[in-house]
Amino acid sequence: MVAKRKKKFTSGEGARYITRQGALKKLQLSLKDFRRLCILKGIYPREPRNRNKAQKGRSGIKTLYHTKDILFLLQEPIIWKLRDMKVFFRKVEIAKTTKEFGQMHRLLKKHPKLQLNNIVKERYPTYIDALRDLDDCLTLCFLFSTFPSLEHVDREHFALCRRLTVEFMHAVIEAKALRKVFISIKGYYYQVEIKGVTITWIVPHQFGYQPQKGEVDFKIMSTFIEFYTIMLGFVNYRLYNSLNLFYPPKLNIRNVPQIERSLVNKEALAAERIAGLNIPLHRTVLQTEEEVALDEFPLDANSEEIAEAKKEAEKINKLKSLFGGLKFFLNREVPREALVFVIRCCGGEVSWDKMLFVGSTFDEDDESITHQIVDRPVIDKQFISRYYVQPQWVFDCINARELLPVNKYFIGEVLPPHLSPFVDKDRDSYQQYVPPEEILLQNPNAQLAKNTAQDEEMEEKSDDDKAKEQSDNEDEQEKEQEDSLDKSLQITKKKLSVKAGKVEKKDPWEKRKLEKQEYRLREKMVKNKHRRLYKSMMEGKKKRSKEVWLLKKKRRLIEEKQKVDRKAKTN
Repeated sequence: MVAKRKKKFTSGEGARYITRQGALKKLQLSLKDFRRLCILKGIYPREPRNRNKAQKGRSGIKTLYHTKDILFLLQEPIIWKLRDMKVFFRKVEIAKTTKEFGQMHRLLKKHPKLQLNNIVKERYPTYIDALRDLDDCLTLCFLFSTFPSLEHVDREHFALCRRLTVEFMHAVIEAKALRKVFISIKGYYYQVEIKGVTITWIVPHQFGYQPQKGEVDFKIMSTFIEFYTIMLGFVNYRLYNSLNLFYPPKLNIRNVPQIERSLVNKEALAAERIAGLNIPLHRTVLQTEEEVALDEFPLDANSEEIAEAKKEAEKINKLKSLFGGLKFFLNREVPREALVFVIRCCGGEVSWDKMLFVGSTFDEDDESITHQIVDRPVIDKQFISRYYVQPQWVFDCINARELLPVNKYFIGEVLPPHLSPFVDKDRDSYQQYVPPEEILLQNPNAQLAKNTAQDEEMEEKSDDDKAKEQSDNEDEQEKEQEDSLDKSLQITKKKLSVKAGKVEKKDPWEKRKLEKQEYRLREKMVKNKHRRLYKSMMEGKKKRSKEVWLLKKKRRLIEEKQKVDRKAKTN
């Protein structure tokens, strides 16, 4: 018998992918419910190898999903919950149109809610898995904690995000887990290390909210935040238990003044004090900090790596107590939450004016204050026993992992550049711009060319002058070698006829020409299927080098302008 011929696109790429319209038809869901389900289950569109076969020969670019992912969604019980919610809203709409308000209120009291605990446990079966995927969760929760009430988002989510983020910051403070911090236009970048997992997130600046007109779909973002709040709650619970802290957090009552304990609304007072991040939390068991010593291994090939690991561990231990024994007072114009968070993570004590916020522990007149953070050009009343520094000093000290000199950060001083600690120290200076201050930090013995007449002359020299100078140097070397050879020949006996050798003169232009020819030959060896990729890589390389050149030029022009201004002031 003749074998039955297979239909086209029933195997391979054609059977492996399904369009979004086909997925909606298979699951019998609306587009809104399908998007919500995919976000909660962590299923996203896929990019096939051959789009023509995956789309079964149809034209255009369609959104494709893996067939196994859609079959996985068929077994999800939450689909029936979404259908029940659809039926519920239809009943409420009917009661509203028929003006049966009693029936409508009875239905609203039985509003069905989605339980996402099982989905969180399914996607993150272990605590470490949840920590590895915590970056986006923290960024979005901190963002929503700064929003007012918005359409398409439940009001409970904003207060819940604020509470969960404050709890997480308290846990980081107690664990002394902060490693890096950076201030940018977007906000504050923080990096912590918990259970060996590095977590980085952004906290936006405290500015007035500006409504987004059609730029952001808050319906989709509300679905993400609905899942992330459950996830962050699980993480906070495990984190507090590992630190021997009560969850939800409780204040250490011994540090609260007796006058404030007698207030009527104690819960509101405790919530405000917890949000202040300034008072330690109450522990279930008293814990003493113990320094963990690294194991000693015999010297072998990996001895350099072990030495580097020991140095890094020493730096981290020093960072945990960097501000130990120091007391900081914050003026009203500085960002309070960010400074309190980073200072307490490094073992310092912080306070502010008690008339501004709840939670201050000491007044401005306290003589034991060592540093006062000020962001004003001039301040009237000053104490001799303390330093008045700008906020950048705190963040730069944390990134440098040592207490920097305060003279560059005094009131009215022009601050040094705030360098990012998230860049690669071994990056190529031709592909990425490296500030001269960073070069000095990495290598203090490096001599940077700065505003000297000799350096300016060297920069103005053309390639021809440099080549001529190089050839003159080679001629001088040749003469010196010939003179030395003549002297040696006079000393030795003239038994054999030996001629003095001549130094071969190398032309730098010829050398460059040969290098370019070899480079072009290597380019011709690139295969045809890789040629387009190679061209795009070269174009990207040229673009990056041009950006570096523009940044260097901009820096040079700024320095020249500053030099002219300094001369004008002196004159």
